[in-house]
Amino acid sequence: MGPDAGGRDAAPGPGRPPNPWLGGEGLRGADYDRRFETLAAAGHDMHGEADLVCSLGVRRVLDAGCGTGRVAIELSRRGLDVVGVDLDPAMLAAARAKAPGIEWIEGDLASVTLHACFDAVVMAGNVMVFVTPGTEGTVLATAARHLVPGGLLVAGFTLGPGRLDLATYDRLATAAGLELVERWGTWDRAPVTAEPSYAVSVHRLRVGRDTERSTLVTG
Repeated sequence: MGPDAGGRDAAPGPGRPPNPWLGGEGLRGADYDRRFETLAAAGHDMHGEADLVCSLGVRRVLDAGCGTGRVAIELSRRGLDVVGVDLDPAMLAAARAKAPGIEWIEGDLASVTLHACFDAVVMAGNVMVFVTPGTEGTVLATAARHLVPGGLLVAGFTLGPGRLDLATYDRLATAAGLELVERWGTWDRAPVTAEPSYAVSVHRLRVGRDTERSTLVTG
């Protein structure tokens, strides 16, 4: 998808596979939020992602694939400067209703261009599973463009047959100028198992890597 004049992303071009998230029949917006409200009411920790991100010592964060803003809102509550980006307008509408003071941007993670760089880009909630097939490397390259030198890309996603595997993910990250620095099996830093079903990876942008980063100030 390419950005239109308003900074948003146009529809897929001819022959481009559809985005699996938008093409699915999953919960959207407020309905999606209610699922997490139910989990929270049952005593589940809803902020493991924010706990890990805050422990990394970053201050300015891009929540890439922010959905309804669960992670971004918690990071903002803890004092971090956060911007959220998502392709789904229904999810963003819910995010804006809950936290109008945060900047929420509609855009495709494979092509969006923001006028800022960040200490960290966070992709929680299986974002890498739901990007348009074939754009995974471009998504990582776009994330790298929005990092300061030495900035961190933090991503957690489900693993399994037919899905993006860690070897491929690391290869694509390397091509984008990112190097692996940490990996866990959960957001609370449990070790990766021999046959992992989930992984959280932290990659760092190599200093000196030319990623054609944006140098403008966020408007």
